[in-house]
Amino acid sequence: MSTISAAEVNKLRQMTGAGMMDCKKALIESNGDFEGAIDFLRKKGAKVSAARADREAKEGAIIAKTSSDRKLGVIIQLSCETDFVAKNEDFVKFANSIADLALTHKPVDADTLKTLDLDGQPISARLLEYVGKIGEKIDVVKYEIMEANNIVAYIHGANRLGVLVALNNNATDENFIAGKDAAMQVAALNPVAVDKDGVDASTIERELEIAKEQVRAEGKPENMIEKIAQGKLSKFYKESTLLNQEFVKDGSLTVSQMLDKAEKGLTVTAFKRISL
Repeated sequence: MSTISAAEVNKLRQMTGAGMMDCKKALIESNGDFEGAIDFLRKKGAKVSAARADREAKEGAIIAKTSSDRKLGVIIQLSCETDFVAKNEDFVKFANSIADLALTHKPVDADTLKTLDLDGQPISARLLEYVGKIGEKIDVVKYEIMEANNIVAYIHGANRLGVLVALNNNATDENFIAGKDAAMQVAALNPVAVDKDGVDASTIERELEIAKEQVRAEGKPENMIEKIAQGKLSKFYKESTLLNQEFVKDGSLTVSQMLDKAEKGLTVTAFKRISL
């Protein structure tokens, strides 16, 4: 059995919102594996935060931008150590200049992005300059690029979260508004996929296993477990896939219905999301 430290228990508590004793037991049962501990807590019905993907919060600025024709979009996360630096005007301007270079040159990943020239030096050298200037670790820690027929970008909460949403129809002022609403939905509810067809098999298997354990814990007959678990999976699709979610601005509509109402046939084909 693994020896579980107080720091590990506290980390799981911060990740999930579950009680300290529940977190300790979950880590013991999972031999210190955090994902396994999260599954253990969910199976036992303990309170678990739905936003686990954002658990490693770091300070910094996130910039989401599109090209003028909205066919290319990028998101970058420029990290730092303190909120004071993250809100600094020069720091945010630096992050924007990096995003602009990404739009111009379309690098495939963050490492390639950092080789691009910014005012006569590679971005990597500029990052080192900033480290010396402000005394904090500065780096481009996340980068996403998207090419599509019509992309809308959204930045939430003073550069703390960025979203790109790809739409199927050609770009118009009207569908820009609907696309921005869809991007705000992604920011707020952090869906796992566009629709149920986009959910990977391992996630489906995991959700079914958790649902079955929950049903067994409720004392339901074994011959009913599969059917009830499938019902819980349907609920998971409704709550966790973008097009099937209730639209946050109007709960009488799903996101899919909101988009189609805004413009006939309009839908989301992909999205990217980066959060501090």
